[in-house]
Amino acid sequence: MKPHGDIAVQQAQLIVTSTFLMLLIIVPVIALTLFFAFRYRQSNTEATYAPDWDHSTRLELIIWGAPLLIIIALGAITWISTHKLDPYRPLERIDAQRALPASVRPLVVNVVAMDWKWLFVLPEQGVATVNELAAPVDRPIEFRITASSVMNTFYVPALAGMVYAMPGMETRLNAVINRAGVYDGLSANYSGAGFSDMRFKFHGMTDAGFAAWVEAHRAAAEPLTREAYLKLEQPSQREPVRRFASVDPGLWDAIVNRCVDGKKMCMHQMMEIDAAGGAGKGGVDGLTQQDWNGAPRSVVSALCTPANPLGLPVALAPQPAVAN
Repeated sequence: MKPHGDIAVQQAQLIVTSTFLMLLIIVPVIALTLFFAFRYRQSNTEATYAPDWDHSTRLELIIWGAPLLIIIALGAITWISTHKLDPYRPLERIDAQRALPASVRPLVVNVVAMDWKWLFVLPEQGVATVNELAAPVDRPIEFRITASSVMNTFYVPALAGMVYAMPGMETRLNAVINRAGVYDGLSANYSGAGFSDMRFKFHGMTDAGFAAWVEAHRAAAEPLTREAYLKLEQPSQREPVRRFASVDPGLWDAIVNRCVDGKKMCMHQMMEIDAAGGAGKGGVDGLTQQDWNGAPRSVVSALCTPANPLGLPVALAPQPAVAN
């Protein structure tokens, strides 16, 4: 309840405000329950005895009016905060006292939830890391989040609320960290045997510290190629921090579209075909079998299209440009 990111601070304030409004009803009800039990106990012969009493307009107005006002207030707060704290909404301020300058660009971080580790790719800096992330203090961060296999949740409690990571989809979270430090990150959605150790460290740094952190990654010898990614996404537990000096430029789009191995058609390509009316029966010719967790499954490996008139395998066919 004492976070160091502006979004998490606003969420904490929302919890406190909502709790206070509900206590305006809860506390009097509990107090009156105890008072009535004591006041009208059997041994108290001085208490008013009115067995035929059944209605009071004043009491009805209080009993129904007060909760209704609380519900209206909570509904209004929920409506406003739902839009104001929408994770997809770009930030408008650094904190309660400082507006966001128009010249400040957010730090883009591509997040991949794996079994059972986290991969972070910083496209602007051209580096990647496993189970470790850093960002400059007071700079907006735009997280683009997906998963390699099953659903997880990306959650840094000190930074902002949790957002789901789902395979084949890209979800987003805009946030900012306002104080330097090392904070815990985790998945809050059970995803299998290694879930308990699926944690990482988020470092809030000064601009100079962040620049040094990036340079330390660039000094690493290992590049994150598609082949390295395919090995990395295999299930593993308690994965140590790993750093990559460079990243394959088309890797993120391939991860989201689930075609990193180049042996099957990317999702965006299939969606383009479906949007144009589908491939019809002729599409069966482009199917092949691929292993998936020990069981075969059918995937589209090649298709004759205007962009690929020869029906070449996906890895060899011309690829349309996809905007980040």
